[in-house]
Amino acid sequence: MSFIPDKHLIKYFLKLIIASSLLLTVSSDSFAQFRVKGRVIDSLTQAPIDYASVTVLSTSDSRLIDGKVTNEKGAFTFTDLAAGDYYLKIAFMGYKTKIIKPLSINNNKAVDLGDIRLSVVSNLLYEVIISGTTSESVNKIDKQSYKASQFEAAKGGSAIDVLKNMPSVTVNTEGEIRLRGSSGFLVLVNGKPVQADVATILSQIPANSIENVELITAPSAKYDADGKSGIINITTKQGTNDGLSLAINAQGGLPSVDDFGNKENTSRYGLDGTLNYQKKKWDFSFGANYIESDLAGRRVGDVNTTFQNRKTVFPSIGERSFDRTNYSVRSTATYKLDKNNSLTAGVYAGRRIQYRLADITYNNIKTDAGTGDVIGRSNYFNSNLVKRQGDIALGNLDFNHTFSNKSALTLSGLYEYAKFSGYTKNSNLNINNYSDTIQYTLNTGTSPLNGLRLKADYSINIGKGKLESGYQFRYQSQKGNFLYQQAVPGTGDFETVPEFSDDIDVDNTINAIYSQYASKVGKLEYVTGLRYEYATRVFKAAKIANPYKLNLSDLFPSVNLLYSLGSDYKVKAGFSRRVQRSTNNELNPYAEREHSETLEQGDPQILPEFVNLSELGLIKQFRAGSWFTTLYNQRITNVVNRVNNIYADTVLNRIYTNAGKATLWGLETGINLKPAKWWTAYIGGNVYDYKIKGSLFNNAVVVDNSGIAFSINSNQSFQVAKTLNVQLNLNYLSARPTAQGEDSRFISPNSSVKKSFMDGKLTASLLWQNMSLGLINSNEQRISTWGRDFYTTTNYIHEKDVFMINLSYSLNQLSKKLKLPASEFGDREF
Repeated sequence: MSFIPDKHLIKYFLKLIIASSLLLTVSSDSFAQFRVKGRVIDSLTQAPIDYASVTVLSTSDSRLIDGKVTNEKGAFTFTDLAAGDYYLKIAFMGYKTKIIKPLSINNNKAVDLGDIRLSVVSNLLYEVIISGTTSESVNKIDKQSYKASQFEAAKGGSAIDVLKNMPSVTVNTEGEIRLRGSSGFLVLVNGKPVQADVATILSQIPANSIENVELITAPSAKYDADGKSGIINITTKQGTNDGLSLAINAQGGLPSVDDFGNKENTSRYGLDGTLNYQKKKWDFSFGANYIESDLAGRRVGDVNTTFQNRKTVFPSIGERSFDRTNYSVRSTATYKLDKNNSLTAGVYAGRRIQYRLADITYNNIKTDAGTGDVIGRSNYFNSNLVKRQGDIALGNLDFNHTFSNKSALTLSGLYEYAKFSGYTKNSNLNINNYSDTIQYTLNTGTSPLNGLRLKADYSINIGKGKLESGYQFRYQSQKGNFLYQQAVPGTGDFETVPEFSDDIDVDNTINAIYSQYASKVGKLEYVTGLRYEYATRVFKAAKIANPYKLNLSDLFPSVNLLYSLGSDYKVKAGFSRRVQRSTNNELNPYAEREHSETLEQGDPQILPEFVNLSELGLIKQFRAGSWFTTLYNQRITNVVNRVNNIYADTVLNRIYTNAGKATLWGLETGINLKPAKWWTAYIGGNVYDYKIKGSLFNNAVVVDNSGIAFSINSNQSFQVAKTLNVQLNLNYLSARPTAQGEDSRFISPNSSVKKSFMDGKLTASLLWQNMSLGLINSNEQRISTWGRDFYTTTNYIHEKDVFMINLSYSLNQLSKKLKLPASEFGDREF
């Protein structure tokens, strides 16, 4: 018997199935957890914007549902949203807030918003429609960022020429760079530490290749703890998204206006280029540069010493010039294995050679310290030639993996080899017959170096913020062979001076772990973290029976806060503990004859400097630009200074040593203005009060010095025509106190005229550096030190009115950072 269902029964079951389906749909929508993701980028540069605030709000009552900050790739993901109607609010300082609505989550369990483009706020746009330029500076929670292109006078130079325009950054006549009054800071290139001597590494980066400069004055825990006054991050220029990008720069110097009668003419020319090619899974970059940057100069000094009841006065005058050659090649390649994995490999090779010639005439007078009677006179000519050469090669490999939950892991490795060599030839000659040698000393040295860095970093979004953690291993081994020889008169032979000759070996090892969390609560953004480092240093020398060992175990906490007050005002605060480690040159106890009047040596027992950085600042955005001001404090222990004592009647001994404790209070400010469509102005200033107290030479000398110093940096840009720009800038550093004396003021005015051709692809610039006009003593500085039984003052006078011509050509649009490798260990020891 067959069963034929009743039609009413069929209708009943159909209704039951439909009702059940609806019930299940409602139930699943009520309890399902939906995901929304996207990426926030700059509308002009297409660069990702990290730490942008993304909040989800209810459409019905604007109630806050959830909030996050974007990661370093500008990405964000919400994974715990229930079905409903929402809208998104994306905000970041300096950009227009963007609202995305409606955002209905009902049937789709994943919503990909793709790239969300933020535009710079109107009061930060400098005629965007006409010229396409954006704000020249942006303040973030942990950094100040400046566009290098605004400083035309730096074209044809190095990163140093760009940096000296930053607020709170000063560069004196000797090329010494200071951030907030301190010479100790860490340098990053595209976010990677280079562990290099500041002046050396920055002199190797062409100014033409720099996109942005970031000043990180209270660094978070994820950064290396090195650098007592903070971090300077150099971002190099960008390449194409897909295809070929090429940028070439050539520069040449006109003949010297005043060469001070130096023996050789100066040569100033250079060429640098960057090539980037990206296609499908491959991204390849290559860069090379050659720079000849000679500098004529003069030195005027006066020294007096009182030694064994004899007072000796020996004023001096003569040439002090530099021949500097620098060339390098860099290459990096990235291969995307798939959407979640990529490999990056890089190589670097470079050479830097510097000759410093000091041909000085001395006029010595000896008197009896008690009676004042003249007991001796001697005039002689001193020829002092110093050569420094560094050959550096390195390779690095990075692996990046993104997990399914959008967390990320980065593994990095770097190996570096360097070889340093050089000599100092110091000849005291008969002033009437240079072939008659009174004294001749020869210092030679070689120092091979091996360095290794291994690093692992992991980041994950937790709650409304991002947690970052990592481990780092760093190892550096450097050997040195130093020989101090003295000519035996009349024989042509040399004899070794055992007191200043030896073989040394220095090993540095650092193990570090860190963790930090970044998030936003209402109007408050914060980043807080902790870093732990265990460091060991072993100094060995053939003539020292027991090695000098130093073990350090330290915590480095950090916190950064940024609070929005409304009306475009923001308040920021930060704290960071830092360390400044000594270079091997500062550890080497064997003296080198730097000048006729100077020996220089280090101290193998020197302690690292530790500093607590604190700051409190206010930021204001307004229609014509932006303004910031920051009050900061540095408390430094184990301050390292180069100090003097008497070695002999006419020889001072310069020693690197711990000089005590120092306190620094400072106030920095900067303002960007656009008074007219054709005029853009930037002015930055810094004033600080520095106090140092301590003792030297086993408490034989008390250190108690203080003083107020200030600096002013100004840059004025005038758009004379659509393709013609004129710039004027000024860098001024006031006199400042040191452990044993004072450095005088230093001033450097510069100007440039730039003309563009071929729709901006080709530009030509005429640069006038260290302007003087016979009226300003630019590019010179007097350095004075004094003690109980000596006084020395030296005026270093370098070339004024230097004229350079720079030509730049670029092919294709630029839209992404190039991460060419840089020296990790070697440049620091040059």
